[in-house]
Amino acid sequence: MSTVPIRTYTPAEYLERERQARTKSQYYRGEIFAMSGASREHLRIAGDLFVYLSNALRDRPCEVFNSDLRVKVQDSGLYTYPDLTIVCGEPQFEDKNVDTLVNPLVLIEVLSESTESYDRGAKSAQYRKLPTLRELVLVSSMGVQVEHYHRRDDDQWGFWETTDCTASLSLASVGIAVPLAEIYRRVEFSPAAAPPVTEETGREC
Repeated sequence: MSTVPIRTYTPAEYLERERQARTKSQYYRGEIFAMSGASREHLRIAGDLFVYLSNALRDRPCEVFNSDLRVKVQDSGLYTYPDLTIVCGEPQFEDKNVDTLVNPLVLIEVLSESTESYDRGAKSAQYRKLPTLRELVLVSSMGVQVEHYHRRDDDQWGFWETTDCTASLSLASVGIAVPLAEIYRRVEFSPAAAPPVTEETGREC
């Protein structure tokens, strides 16, 4: 039984197509993968985080980028678009087009049902191969849950996770803390996923 071979592309071919495309796609090992749209909750979380981080870092030599910026993992050749990227100091790009960053300091992905498994698994593992990356944050859009990978001084990765609305996400590499109440301030969960009202917050996240 014959099968149709999968068309593969070189990185140069992918970039040429991507720079002309109206929609975004990821690239890995010769294959191009179209990126799907995001939910309202996903967009609200990513948008509020972008505003919060941009304000917190505006007087520092750091930049916050949204998902329009492409990032390359040099070690594996993965090209992708994190929901949020923080770079401090001089940004380094793959080529003169200045549209593919190679030295992120912090990456944040907002998880959706369709991407949760990949973002937690294969993509997370790829991100942690980036030599400049100090912190990787995974934020669920289905319920209150934040997972935080941080590179220790011994070059191993530590892990912290919380579902507590009153907790804060500490980004040590840029010296700021983000309250979960700010991350989820405009998100409306289904009754099953909604966090309880607490005395500390007086409301849902």
